[in-house]
Amino acid sequence: MKNSPLVVLVPGHWLGGWAWDEVAEYLSQAGLSTVAVTLPGLESPETRRDGIGLVDHVSAMVDVIGGAAGPVVVVAHSGAGGLATAVLDQAPDTVSRVVYVDSGPVADGTVARPDLDQKTVEVPLPSWAQLEANGASLAGLDDEARGRFRARAVPHPAGPLREAIRLNNPARNRVPATIICCSIPSPAVRQMATGAGMFAALADLTDAHYVDLPTGHWPMWSKPEALAEVIVGAT
Repeated sequence: MKNSPLVVLVPGHWLGGWAWDEVAEYLSQAGLSTVAVTLPGLESPETRRDGIGLVDHVSAMVDVIGGAAGPVVVVAHSGAGGLATAVLDQAPDTVSRVVYVDSGPVADGTVARPDLDQKTVEVPLPSWAQLEANGASLAGLDDEARGRFRARAVPHPAGPLREAIRLNNPARNRVPATIICCSIPSPAVRQMATGAGMFAALADLTDAHYVDLPTGHWPMWSKPEALAEVIVGAT
């Protein structure tokens, strides 16, 4: 694509850039350049995760975006929605569009895991039953996909999960946003944006476009081509 932006793909918890492999291939076929981010501490099971904080994850994203030669579209899956919000708060002019995949922006003071104490270094991938009980739908993932997820998942650093995201620049809300609704349909997400909770900050966005992609919480595996098509449309 002529004058196309760089698409920065940021995975949710327990995942590295590898989680986007299929989507990145489709985006490449569509003529888009991509960078799939592996956040600090998620490189491998052997990586040290003590001492890693929220600032390290945000800085990793800022470094990738700052190195781009042209416009950037940030695609944030699941827990990366909070990181994307923090990046936009720091440098709203560096991102031409943000795409939230089964996620959304967060409010000031949001803590992903306030239950974690200071002694906890890492959070392993929970059981399938625990994930679903916490609202993460596994729809569309067959046994092979689940096995690959389980085999390649890396414990998530606890530091970024227990720290509060601090926001003070309302310009972040003017960055055009695409919200891809997978495990929760868009009408329900729109309703939750008018109240309190995980989608409340959506109400602050001045330019938000909602797209339904019915599947589970990990569409990069359950519907990679369809997800890529939505991202192409968003760019």
